[in-house]
Amino acid sequence: AMAAARRSARVGRPLIAAAAGALLAGLVARPGGLAFWAAAPPSAGRLAMPPHLLDPSKRDERYGSPLNVAQYLVDLHDAGAVFNFCGSLMFQLSLSAKLREHLMEVAQGGGVSQQPVIFDASCDRLAKTPGYARTADVDNVRTFHGREVRQVPDAAGGEGCVLQLCLAGAGDPEGWTEQEVGDYNGWKHDSGRPWRRGDQLEQEGYSGFKSRFGPSAFTLHHKFYLHFGRRNEMWLSAEDGCEGEPWSC
Repeated sequence: AMAAARRSARVGRPLIAAAAGALLAGLVARPGGLAFWAAAPPSAGRLAMPPHLLDPSKRDERYGSPLNVAQYLVDLHDAGAVFNFCGSLMFQLSLSAKLREHLMEVAQGGGVSQQPVIFDASCDRLAKTPGYARTADVDNVRTFHGREVRQVPDAAGGEGCVLQLCLAGAGDPEGWTEQEVGDYNGWKHDSGRPWRRGDQLEQEGYSGFKSRFGPSAFTLHHKFYLHFGRRNEMWLSAEDGCEGEPWSC
């Protein structure tokens, strides 16, 4: 079922029927490739996103040309924005504190060369971007370390899902652990990749993971990048092809 959901994400979630979206809303991947059904957190409600975070034309008016992508990402994070990701599942965007601090410095004039890159629509897979290589390496400009986190009780969007981005190579306490770097194989299908529960992440050095995301949360680490779509919308995409755009739920 997860494989079908991910294929749906790549061919265009806006076309997925509402009934299928409701069905997928409760499907949660379990480490090892299994799946189970989970109810939406009772505290989650409907979100009204500001137009400049959703509409490409209003986004461009707000963030200028060239686009201040760093500020856009920070504002999405601060608003608790959700992305329609991974086959019509609502994932809240969450930046690590260190990545948010870094992006704010860039947004306020900390160097044009450090602005995150949004690739054009032809780069709809990471493997199509210039200089692509099957490694765990990222530069915090063209590519980012991150995680999809499941079973987060207070995640915006109502489906217990979070997309976390962190800062690589700068001592981010929420960054990838040495073990995550070592076993990264994000170009493969998720059923053959290492999922992690909170206890394991904390043992590997990510202290405070359970206090932030909850005692039942588990993760799959991804290499992420940004690209435009046919409507000039921004997509946050994982190397395995699962991706999403900002969404009003």
